[in-house]
Amino acid sequence: MTDTPEASPALRTLLATLTLERLEDNLFRGSRSNEGWQRVYGGLVLSQSLVAAALTVDPSRAIHSLHGYFLLAGDPEREIIYDVERIRDGGSFTTRRVRAIQHGRAIFSMSASFHKPEDGYDHQSAMPDVPPPESLPSAKELMSGVMANLPETMRAYWRREHPIDVRIVNAGRYASREPQAPAQSIWIRANGALPESPYLHQAILAYASDFTLLDTALIAHGKLLFDRDIQLASLDHAMWFHRPFRADDWLLYVQDSPSAYGARGYCRGSIFDRRGRLVASAVQEGLMRRRETAFPLK
Repeated sequence: MTDTPEASPALRTLLATLTLERLEDNLFRGSRSNEGWQRVYGGLVLSQSLVAAALTVDPSRAIHSLHGYFLLAGDPEREIIYDVERIRDGGSFTTRRVRAIQHGRAIFSMSASFHKPEDGYDHQSAMPDVPPPESLPSAKELMSGVMANLPETMRAYWRREHPIDVRIVNAGRYASREPQAPAQSIWIRANGALPESPYLHQAILAYASDFTLLDTALIAHGKLLFDRDIQLASLDHAMWFHRPFRADDWLLYVQDSPSAYGARGYCRGSIFDRRGRLVASAVQEGLMRRRETAFPLK
């Protein structure tokens, strides 16, 4: 970790949200979301579910994969209950299933697998050659400057403080509404220093991985995440954690969308650290539905 500032107020709020209350051996409660959305941000439910599962596992075992389904829109005014089922505790792998519950109904379900440390073969894809994050403006600077012609809802969102610092590599996509190849790269890191817990770093990365992934599919159609004539929602999300990393140092999130069909967009991402190591991968399918009538956004 290098030149990482102290945790920002937004990051401290997120860390507090990821500190779950244990109600029973396998039952936890997450605090309410206060991010200004009409529904709970999917990355928050994903990250809280990861933490809930990890709290029931031997800390010597690291989570290596998770597969989640978003079932209902979460209510930001209500706390979320996480019910963890201990599926298996094997010699090498541990499996957990998590249900996130509000109003007596499951809003999200996730399976997660943990693996004890082992030696093995090692290979990976190469990280693309992109400008370093220090040479790129922050999202707030972009929205206040050269991207000032974007919708006010989008500019207002990015002008606020966020727990994740984002540096957009190919910001030119925001300057045009012409369809382009559905691919983008961003640098991300927690907006301040994090504690040492590996699970917490994985939870922060899971939180960050959800926001721009489905947005990648929109590039092919000249659309933006905050456009009011489309309905967007994450349907499922999967992640694989390949190598140790720190979420408070810069990570390059390389994303593309191979397909969109039937009002669903499929997107995938590769996440590299500054040394060029592939530390995680993510895939997501999301709803991309045309809306004939614009709807209000907070």
